[in-house]
Amino acid sequence: MKQPPITVPEGLRQVLLHACCAPCSSAIVEWLVAHEIEPVIYYYNPNIYPQEEYETRKNESKRHAESLGLRWIDGDYDHRQWLEAMKGLEQEPERGARCERCFACRLIKTAEVAKAEGIPYFATTLASSRWKSLEQIERAGTWAAQQTGSVQFWAQNWRKGGLQQRRNELLRQYQFYNQRYCGCEFSMPQRED
Repeated sequence: MKQPPITVPEGLRQVLLHACCAPCSSAIVEWLVAHEIEPVIYYYNPNIYPQEEYETRKNESKRHAESLGLRWIDGDYDHRQWLEAMKGLEQEPERGARCERCFACRLIKTAEVAKAEGIPYFATTLASSRWKSLEQIERAGTWAAQQTGSVQFWAQNWRKGGLQQRRNELLRQYQFYNQRYCGCEFSMPQRED
């Protein structure tokens, strides 16, 4: 596996990793473990619709973490609250204002859990998707860290260094369910099969 251009914060030994799904987190988790960084997987994705899709993705994430003996934390699924937070942004395109607000909603919860767990850093697998804006993710994560005041966002581009190819290999190896859209109902009509 190629080593991606990753700058690891000094002294980082544990990170709360917000996981959007098992396929996106698999190569990242593998890299972290190989570099002696303990990932604690946090699955918080109230944007995913319908609930059956959410449950499928959640179960795959949990199965992956358990297969590696990693701690996995289940965030609450409150799609109604998420919809309320997205009001007025329903017609936004992918990479628009709705996505950035969605990232902020998910990453503030991640930062709060990191703080409660005593984990000084958090990161997200959202930064592995070529369909997402790295700038939006970094802004949302930085904002979330500022709100808690005691944890730091590890902004990382997880697309490089062979991780995308490794993701695809692990997807086949674990026989993960591989979704065909971001997860929210507003992205469904825009997805490309």
